[in-house]
Amino acid sequence: MKDDSVKKEFPVTGMSCAGCAAGVEKRVASREGVKNAAVNFANKSILVEFDPLVTNPVKLRQSVQEIGYDMITEEEGKANQIVKEKEQQNYRRLKRNTLMAWALSIPIMIWSMFFMHNPQYNIPMMLLSIPVLFVFGREFYINGFKTLTKGSATMDTLVALSTVIAFLFSTFNTFFPEFWLSRGIEPVVYYEAATMIVAFVLLGRLLEEKAKGNTSSAIRKLMGLQPKDATLVREGEAAIVPISSIEKGDTIRVKPGEKIPVDGTIISGESYVDESMITGEPVPASKTIGQKVLAGTINQKGTFDFTAEKIGGESLLGQIIKTVREAQGSKAPVQRIADKIASVFVPVVAGISLLTLVVWLLAGGTGEFAKAILSAVSVLVIACPCALGLATPTALMVGIGKGAREHILIKDATALEQMKKVDVVVLDKTGTITEGKPQVSDWVWLKDLPSELILKYTNIIFSIEERSEHPLAGAVTEYIKKGAAGNKPVAIDLESFQSITGMGVEAIAEGTDYYLGSRKKLPQEVANSMDIPFEATGKSLIIFCVNKEPYAVIGVRDTIKEGSVQAVRELKKMGIEVHMLTGDNRANASAIARETGIEHFGAEALPQDKEEYIKNLQAMGRVVAMTGDGINDSQALSRADVSIAMGKGTDIAMDVAMMTLISSDISLIPKAFNLSRRTVKLIHQNLFWAFIYNLIGIPIAAGVLYPFTGILLNPMIAAAAMAFSSVSVVLNSLRLGK
Repeated sequence: MKDDSVKKEFPVTGMSCAGCAAGVEKRVASREGVKNAAVNFANKSILVEFDPLVTNPVKLRQSVQEIGYDMITEEEGKANQIVKEKEQQNYRRLKRNTLMAWALSIPIMIWSMFFMHNPQYNIPMMLLSIPVLFVFGREFYINGFKTLTKGSATMDTLVALSTVIAFLFSTFNTFFPEFWLSRGIEPVVYYEAATMIVAFVLLGRLLEEKAKGNTSSAIRKLMGLQPKDATLVREGEAAIVPISSIEKGDTIRVKPGEKIPVDGTIISGESYVDESMITGEPVPASKTIGQKVLAGTINQKGTFDFTAEKIGGESLLGQIIKTVREAQGSKAPVQRIADKIASVFVPVVAGISLLTLVVWLLAGGTGEFAKAILSAVSVLVIACPCALGLATPTALMVGIGKGAREHILIKDATALEQMKKVDVVVLDKTGTITEGKPQVSDWVWLKDLPSELILKYTNIIFSIEERSEHPLAGAVTEYIKKGAAGNKPVAIDLESFQSITGMGVEAIAEGTDYYLGSRKKLPQEVANSMDIPFEATGKSLIIFCVNKEPYAVIGVRDTIKEGSVQAVRELKKMGIEVHMLTGDNRANASAIARETGIEHFGAEALPQDKEEYIKNLQAMGRVVAMTGDGINDSQALSRADVSIAMGKGTDIAMDVAMMTLISSDISLIPKAFNLSRRTVKLIHQNLFWAFIYNLIGIPIAAGVLYPFTGILLNPMIAAAAMAFSSVSVVLNSLRLGK
């Protein structure tokens, strides 16, 4: 029987935690006609497989809206714009709510500290509390109670439950103080506890939103690499058309400086094409008739026509976009530690509070009603989530701040958790280990020449390379300008100049024939007889010939960054295995690996090869960190357990990556590992401090000591213990910044 189900991905807005994501997924999956639903919290979307005969996107959206979130069902281009606008609106609203909550909470806190026993301040505190809780913090109650009615609990549930109980209890004590006074108990209000909980948790959310990278922007930027228009050639006439109208078999013309719109094969013309976004290599590739060109790569100086073969999602760029999206979705959702604990902690605390009330009433009857209420409220107040909400954000804030001071930008808490487990670091070669810019490394004269002749030939080489379009020519001219021959270069008039694509250039000056290029153009016996001392090092060779006789060899290579060798050594000392990946040839890769002390490497790797390399390591049970700087690394970065981008690389790599080394200094990688380990340790310590008060205080608040000592924890003392736990967490976090 034919399966008519369809799969569609929809953006979801309003999710603030892993619990929210789980609630959305559960709700949509339960809808009739839905076969499978998976929320990707990393890019705030849901992939739904459904039967279009039974349900549709409109009905699915209604299901999501019923629990307080929204699902965007518009077509992709419009949906992306809507999501971007909603994200900006959400951040502005969160910022406003946080500032207003703090502005009103601070006076409440001051009044409660200095006028604790003066009931005339209770009504003003109550009036200021109402907007903090039910205007600026209303989403806690809307989302918290909705998830509670669906049988789950998140941070919002814990915030809502503790603050509303504290507020209602305080309101009762404000208007009916005689209930407690008649029983010999001073009525206490907890408006400051309720409002400060909301203010602190809002601040944590704001800090998290500010620090968190928007992974979906990486996809949008990748899509932006593809030009919107292309020059279509039909029956000899060229016309600019939208890229969406290109079909397989069409002839496309690409002029100098233009991006190539789709994948295909050149049928006329020749040029050099910058393919660094695919290969990662800085040297543009020579392209002639019969060779492949790829979408998103940039044509240099020549014009050529090619036949369109792979369009849209079939192109290599389209496949990169698809695999980056899939790799992001394949990761476990970013689950905040506090949300994991809250899912268990909320029902447990609520149950203990209710049990406390029941036990007191059963043990002492209605005569102990006041103590029963006091004890039940004390349990809820001392278990409030203020410290729990601060445990992770404060540690991250301090850790992120310290990282920024050391030029390490941390965007994702997952990276901090995972880096502690990493046992393999994979380094991209170009731009990470090396500078990413070709430079002359060797210059050898094959003949014993007088200084005057060396100067003359150097000037001729300079004059030829100045006119050459070859991507290595710039490295040679720069080297000569810096004084290769001991003097500033002098341009010499060339009587003729001819570029031979893929080989080099021929020129005539003062009646003498000169050649500058690869050994491919030399007679085989001449090429074989040349003894080049640095030939085995994987450098690009430029042969200089006079009247077809070799006179000099120039070696060009991408130089190793200062600090690369030391960084590799330090990573090994930390017990981390180091691998290298590159799109460069095996000889170059082998030479770089040997010089930096790297035993494992992969060469001539395209983006999908790099991703596959990561997947193979993961299949062996390894936890992998990937460091790269280019678009060609984005798939591998998305697939890795931890992704690190070099700050001088592409925006795509930095958007996909969990961490960015702002200065592109490879020596920061070991520092990043040390920082992550210290930050994770700090988070665990904070969670301990956040709960140690609960573990000790909840039983006391429930009254377990009362039968033996007569001690009953007043909710005011419970609130003080709660505040002290929050202070402990903040002070502990600040230690990391020293």
